[in-house]
Amino acid sequence: MKRFIFAFAAVFILTAAVMYIFPANCEENEETIDCPFVLMETGTGIVIKEQRGNERMPQGSLAKLMTVLIAAEEMEQGKFSVDTVINIGDEVSGTSGAVVWLRPGDSMTADELLRSVIIGNANDAAAVLAVYIGKSEKEFVRMMNARAFELGMRDTVYKDCSGMSGGGYTTAHDVSLLACELLKHEQLRKYFTSWTDTVRNGQTELVNENRLVRTYDGITGLKAGSIGGREYFLVLTAERNGISFAAVLLGCDDKDKRFSYGKKLLSEGFSSYKITAPEFAAEFLRPVEVHGGIESAVMIGAESLKELVVPKYSGELSASVLIPQYVDAPVKKGQRIGVAGFYNGDTLLFETALVAQQTVDKVDFVHGIGKSLDILYK
Repeated sequence: MKRFIFAFAAVFILTAAVMYIFPANCEENEETIDCPFVLMETGTGIVIKEQRGNERMPQGSLAKLMTVLIAAEEMEQGKFSVDTVINIGDEVSGTSGAVVWLRPGDSMTADELLRSVIIGNANDAAAVLAVYIGKSEKEFVRMMNARAFELGMRDTVYKDCSGMSGGGYTTAHDVSLLACELLKHEQLRKYFTSWTDTVRNGQTELVNENRLVRTYDGITGLKAGSIGGREYFLVLTAERNGISFAAVLLGCDDKDKRFSYGKKLLSEGFSSYKITAPEFAAEFLRPVEVHGGIESAVMIGAESLKELVVPKYSGELSASVLIPQYVDAPVKKGQRIGVAGFYNGDTLLFETALVAQQTVDKVDFVHGIGKSLDILYK
């Protein structure tokens, strides 16, 4: 017998719609962003807006963000703490660029090293963390690249722990993924949002190049810098009213414009988007008939439901559900039965499998006799 698959669309209101009216000429005088960028909602990883987001760009000191992430993860695993005193060896010899003037034989706490790397962009402090964690910088770089792969950063390659040796590359999209992961570590926020600090008993002053940590409402980080003093980058993150965005800009030709660009992107995110959680009404997920099973039907449910980012001025979301008229036994719990998609107008926002909520075994001889007796004596 031919099995017929049918679909139906369920339209339901997830949140109250907020309507905005924009002037027809609202973008006429807006500043055009002339470099690769990505605006991402950090809780969901959804890209809101991008321009050449997958274009490979020189990495420079952005490599230190991965160094910091690995350090934070190692601390969360209990391998060391911010109070751990780390002895400094030959890894700092010949370190150039931004430094805190560490020398072999010195010692520094992990807290001071993190402050030096995050606030002061210190290459020597990054090298100390790398060798302490990886036993060698070569092994630590292997850890960096492996972690990038795990995060889905397919267009990123690290060559060293600080980005100073050159040859490494990344993209605005990949850096956005890294930013989302860094924001999961609350203990790092105090470093990323500090404007100035000192280490080495106040002898060395640290100044954050991300000047917006002083003024931007809801700022959570992360990093500003340049490559060769010519190409400027900014990784700007902020949170307001339960929604968080990362604006990543690479290869800007003006150190001041990157900040105005970053604020423009974040403002667009906060003013125009909201988070909503899709849900099914019970009547849209009816039991599916089971042929040849010890039960006549099986309940189905969504395999996963995640929060979505939608325009504030959008009204209703719709769900399109595809399920079969029946399935054949046996059915295993978690078995894929159908699929559901959530739409904003014609745009597919999210798709999830519909799976069996319990196991339904196939009727065997014993079950068959039992059913026959039940029918006989009813």
